Amino acid sequence: MRKIILWGLVLTLSASLFACQGQKAYDCQDSIGCVEIAPDAPIRIAYALVTSGSDGAIGTDALRSIELALQSQGGTLLGHPIELVGEDSGCTAAGGEIAATALAADPTIVGVIGPNCSSEATTALPILSQAGLVMISPSTTGPSLTDPATHIDGYARTAHNDKVQAAFAAEFAYNFIGARTASTINDGTIYTVQLVDYFNKRFIELGGTVIYQGQVGPTDTDMSAALTQVAANPPDILFYPVFTAAGGQITLQARTLPALDETNLMGSDGMFIPDFLGIAGTSAAGMYLSSPDFTTFGQPYQDFLVSYEAAYGEKPLTVYHGQAYDATLILLAAIEKIAVVDADGTLHIGRQELRDAVYATRNYEGLTGRLTCTSAGDCANVRIAVYQVISGDPARWNPGNAANSDPKKIYP
Repeated sequence: MRKIILWGLVLTLSASLFACQGQKAYDCQDSIGCVEIAPDAPIRIAYALVTSGSDGAIGTDALRSIELALQSQGGTLLGHPIELVGEDSGCTAAGGEIAATALAADPTIVGVIGPNCSSEATTALPILSQAGLVMISPSTTGPSLTDPATHIDGYARTAHNDKVQAAFAAEFAYNFIGARTASTINDGTIYTVQLVDYFNKRFIELGGTVIYQGQVGPTDTDMSAALTQVAANPPDILFYPVFTAAGGQITLQARTLPALDETNLMGSDGMFIPDFLGIAGTSAAGMYLSSPDFTTFGQPYQDFLVSYEAAYGEKPLTVYHGQAYDATLILLAAIEKIAVVDADGTLHIGRQELRDAVYATRNYEGLTGRLTCTSAGDCANVRIAVYQVISGDPARWNPGNAANSDPKKIYP
């Protein structure tokens, strides 16, 4: 009997020891490492978004959507609370580097939503990638970012590729309004330079002529040098896909030049924001803006708009709120898919495995449509439209309402 009891004790102690060893014996085989999250510790998600300055509404809009996405999951995942931290990336190369350096120094961060702007992505993405992070941007649209030859490991986006937006804008100009001559202005950033380049290429392919290509600075207030050149040979359309501050000044000053009275003015998603109208005012009335097509989003998006306004007391501020919401839930779904959960609740998340899970996203039903990611990080369900500013009054901003929108969708 003693032998049986002693043998039973040995077996019990062995089993307990084996179980304890099993708890501690997780061996990370991931090629770029793992994040270990202790029981009851939070899963830490970060953002790198522009939340201040003239373009701060872009990041504020995205941040609010991230918050709403986390709330939709009850603020928890796999039994752990989700903690959101972040940095203001400034929509500049310098700001992107500073924000990325701060986030990369924190080994507890699992993934990043952002950055917002293609210019900050050029400096932020290499730093974040080197740290092993996965990054899903709601609004960086530069074509080079998902070109297989220049793609940074770990980067993906739920926004469109500007190859599509630029071609669409050129086709609108040539086919819809009948423009045969165009002038363009960029602000020197990767976003505007590439968007203009692809616009010019497609406009020329269609049979049009680009008669002037100018450049201003993102913070310039005197646009006379570029606009004098445009007015010297007035084009059928002036395409200037810049951001809020510069776009507002170009619009204001272009409307003071009689030579441009018959020239159509056109911007893009970087100016599709009430703050732009706050600068340009009624000078923007009648001009065109390319944007994701809100009318193709379904009922979940309409429900989201109600939740957004209830939470923040105003309508969404820019065009990429839905994309930020979708980016957040794609990241959470990927974490849930690949995390290893110990018996005590400890999580192990392989960093490369997480990247691969994001790229493997297929037919994800998001606010902005059904999303499927490529290995180079393009995840968007691309639907572009052209909207026309009706009043120029920022108080009437309501692009998500198809029946009573300002700006109003006119193409297609």
